[in-house]
Amino acid sequence: MIISLILSTLLTLSAPQNPPVVEGIQGYVPTPQVLASRERFADDKFGVFIHWGVYSMMGRGEWVMSNEHISYPDYSMLPGGFYPSKFNASEWVAAIKAAGAKYITITSRHHDGFSMFATKASPYNIVDASPFKRDVLKELADACHEQGITLNFYYSLVDWGRGDYPQGNNGGKVGKDPKLADYGAYCDFMCNQITELLTNYGEIGCIWFDGDWDQIKKKEDGSYPDIDFDWQYGRIYRLIHSLQPGCLVGNNHHRIPILGEDIQIFERDVPGENTAGYSRTDVVSTSLPLETCQTMNTSWGFKIDDHKYKSVPELLRLLIRTAGRNANLLLNVGPQPDGCIPAESLEHLAGMGRWLKANGETIYGTRSSYLRPQPWGVQTDKGNKIYLHVMEAPEDGTIVLPYKLKVKEVKHFGTNEQISYKRKKDLVSIYVPEGIDCSIDYIIEVTLK
Repeated sequence: MIISLILSTLLTLSAPQNPPVVEGIQGYVPTPQVLASRERFADDKFGVFIHWGVYSMMGRGEWVMSNEHISYPDYSMLPGGFYPSKFNASEWVAAIKAAGAKYITITSRHHDGFSMFATKASPYNIVDASPFKRDVLKELADACHEQGITLNFYYSLVDWGRGDYPQGNNGGKVGKDPKLADYGAYCDFMCNQITELLTNYGEIGCIWFDGDWDQIKKKEDGSYPDIDFDWQYGRIYRLIHSLQPGCLVGNNHHRIPILGEDIQIFERDVPGENTAGYSRTDVVSTSLPLETCQTMNTSWGFKIDDHKYKSVPELLRLLIRTAGRNANLLLNVGPQPDGCIPAESLEHLAGMGRWLKANGETIYGTRSSYLRPQPWGVQTDKGNKIYLHVMEAPEDGTIVLPYKLKVKEVKHFGTNEQISYKRKKDLVSIYVPEGIDCSIDYIIEVTLK
């Protein structure tokens, strides 16, 4: 198809030289279930990330244990007082669904090692180690399945508390003894927990890994060497696909996806940008869906004094920019220790939901097949519709589609006001009206014959 050829031309960019070598599933061929899940994921476009754990009690972010060099014996006292009395899974899901999000990705276990679910693999979990005694992930899974939202599980590869996890880059800060490291035993532990997550919580959309970077040390010139640490990804990824054949695998390792992974993840940047310094690769394959994860304020886990929220228009423009790069936006909230999502986060989500209710047709289920991002904005398309998301008025007042297209109509999406255009042999020139409102975007709908 011509669109497939255009996509390949636009998005397949050169990979970095000498990429790190990490073993995945040799000869991996995605199953029909995985291929269907990839398409569904790419259609969703908007998800909500949830970073929640006992670190919320301290109100200083999810890295507080490492950042403040708190020892595991001291930190492990926190669960004894963790009682999120206001947690209501149904209310969470309803608010996220009203925001227009199609899926939730929640931390099942973060780097501090505390599991937010009922696990038999370790007593250090919300049911056995806290007075709350409730499996919040089970309640959330039930609410997601009831309300039609896909549930994904974030899972940390790092554990600052367990002795068998190797020290890594941050373990020394919390007093880990490197002599106790036994990655084989630790990998067994992870596989046991992943088996529980994919057995006891119904259908799961994705397992989203984080922490691979903990075993990589930068060179003096700022570059990263080839990785000589074996995470046993082949074993882990095969386990996931065997337990739930349609479950996707994502890994926030900031490198080229390896065989067995189904999503390419970009942290704090849209694909093709690297302002945050995490995205060390460009888009490397048009066959994998893309995702950008970003915070709503500045922190992932609850930070009591973080009120530096991006405005609703800023968040919507970020969503539009990701969609215009064939990517999803995974936007984070950090619930409070009492189990409530902060009021400011809920207000921003509601604002996004109002816009998506009116304009979601131009986002959900779309691809970006005709134009790279332009100074004026981005383009999405679906079926015989092309949507031009104008976020800055073009200098000459004209948008050019450099293709031989049979155009039926050009109008402003929403008001149906007709917009002038001229079709020449190999391009279509669209004349953007003067004085348009670009506070979020001005959407031009092009209908093809």
